[in-house]
Amino acid sequence: MGLPPRYPRLRQLRPTAKSLPVDAAKTLIQVFISNRLDYCNAALCGITDTLLRKLQSVQNAAARLLTQTGRREHITPVLRQLHWLPVSRRIDFKLAVLMYQISRGLAPTYLQDRCRLASEVSSGRRLRSASVPTFVVPRTSTKLGDRSFAAAGPRLWNSLPWPLRQAETLTTFRRQLKTFLFSD
Repeated sequence: MGLPPRYPRLRQLRPTAKSLPVDAAKTLIQVFISNRLDYCNAALCGITDTLLRKLQSVQNAAARLLTQTGRREHITPVLRQLHWLPVSRRIDFKLAVLMYQISRGLAPTYLQDRCRLASEVSSGRRLRSASVPTFVVPRTSTKLGDRSFAAAGPRLWNSLPWPLRQAETLTTFRRQLKTFLFSD
């Protein structure tokens, strides 16, 4: 079972990963591969399916290397066993975590300035949405505008179940969010 030549970092890790215990190999792959997939991936919201498949292919190859799974075997059970979210869900996860931090005032101000709670918007009427912490989703006229953090973040946050958005701590939110994304 050889790795495709387009993944040089994984090819370098292959001899080392095979000789290490599974936990150590998982850590090694996490450091060199998963961190690169996660770096700024909230900015990848709405990327094309072609680019998403390329990123998913890298994650799949890393999972196959770690578990020594053949190329013809289905990868979804392997990802579940490793407790790795698919790349599209990883992007949603990071974006939702940023929105949680914004909703709690834990994010940097430049991000908080991009997103406004519906309760903070001044209008002449008292809206039902003012009692529920939802964010205002700005109107956009292009797909690029839909992908922007200011639009994609609030849209994702507002689509999460209410009990999930009420998590007391960031750790609890992350755990519940990952469970929700696995089940969805």
